[in-house]
Amino acid sequence: MRRAHLLAQLRVVAALSRRALKQAFRRPQFLAPVVVFPSLVLAVNTGGAGSAVHIPGFPRVHGFLDFELAGAMLQSTMLAGVSGGIALALDVEMGFIDRLVAAPVSRWVLVVGRLAGTAALGLLSALWFVAAGLIFGARIEGGVLGILTILVLLPLTAAAFGAIAAGLALKSGRASVVQGVFPLVFVVVFLSSAFFPRHLLLEPARSVADYNPMSLIAEALRYPVIRGASGGEFLKGLGGVAIVGAVGAWFSAFALRARLRAG
Repeated sequence: MRRAHLLAQLRVVAALSRRALKQAFRRPQFLAPVVVFPSLVLAVNTGGAGSAVHIPGFPRVHGFLDFELAGAMLQSTMLAGVSGGIALALDVEMGFIDRLVAAPVSRWVLVVGRLAGTAALGLLSALWFVAAGLIFGARIEGGVLGILTILVLLPLTAAAFGAIAAGLALKSGRASVVQGVFPLVFVVVFLSSAFFPRHLLLEPARSVADYNPMSLIAEALRYPVIRGASGGEFLKGLGGVAIVGAVGAWFSAFALRARLRAG
């Protein structure tokens, strides 16, 4: 009986995930930030700051594109989370979430279904940037295993950030509030080691980057590109994802309970 109930809930999650992906592809405002903005930042940084590799103490890399690729991928997955949160807030505004609450499904599927779609967007983002990097001359030292590491970390990162955005969407019920988080994504990313080595940052940015879980994720994504596959770095990246995901899970659960109590 329990197994049948669980399978039924998982089918609902799969249906909501497919719906989330269809929304993303039907509305350019959801998909464009995930691909276009990080790609432009990557192109501008690589073209304008490529000589940074000659700074004393800069990690040995094949090219600046190799170093920047992790930052672009991380930024993309964060924006995927924000886009998912905006879409969820629109569902709240349109009353779709209220109809789901009235349906005979577990409440957790309301969030998990959306996060599964966000994770799928994270996987598509990973494929996009890995392919673009290889086309434009990046060298992934970790080979196939390194690429697989990236393909595992990015969807998990997207879901973790999506959980925070989902909590904000459920708490506020307004897409404009979630959209207002968009500039903060850039601040959080740039105050990490996503686009520049930690030890070369000036204070207070360096201290912030040391405690920013984004640094753990960025470095776990970068290591297979510039060095090779490493289980230790992968676990550090999972640790960063776990920190963000724990905050997101708590916030989403809190916001969902508050919305259900408010009716």
